[in-house]
Amino acid sequence: MSVRIVVMGPSGSGKSTVGAFLADALGARFIDGDDLHPAANVRKMAAGIPLDDADRQPWLRLVGEALQAEERIVVACSALRRAYREVIRAEAPDTFFAELAIGRAVLEERMRLRADHFMPAALLDSQLQTLESLEADEHGIKVDESADVPTASSVIAAAARLPR
Repeated sequence: MSVRIVVMGPSGSGKSTVGAFLADALGARFIDGDDLHPAANVRKMAAGIPLDDADRQPWLRLVGEALQAEERIVVACSALRRAYREVIRAEAPDTFFAELAIGRAVLEERMRLRADHFMPAALLDSQLQTLESLEADEHGIKVDESADVPTASSVIAAAARLPR
């Protein structure tokens, strides 16, 4: 059975932490979607400039291609808008999305504490304005911020195995 999961949410939501834990638990490959960004995107975000849709399109296609290339894979990717998830689904139609729903104050604190990440806390509002939560007709689940990493991973793994 193929497993293609995107752990999604704004910067600081724990996508990479939950995604890596989940991939390990499932015996799947883990890719941090940030590693797929073109250098120009990273420079732009590091300078505090939000990406526009033209910047995101090639990156989202790469995320979808990475998902489709593997039988068992978990990718951490913001996938903030439904249209962005649709670009990913166009490449990997069976992708399951797990949205980490974290409050603004927690996100801001986490972003401020990260010294080794290119995304500045100044872009948090831009991310939250862009965010379109998963809708009922999308193949995925929303995980509440109260879940710790092992619990979030278990909830996602159980939900991803449900038939469509």
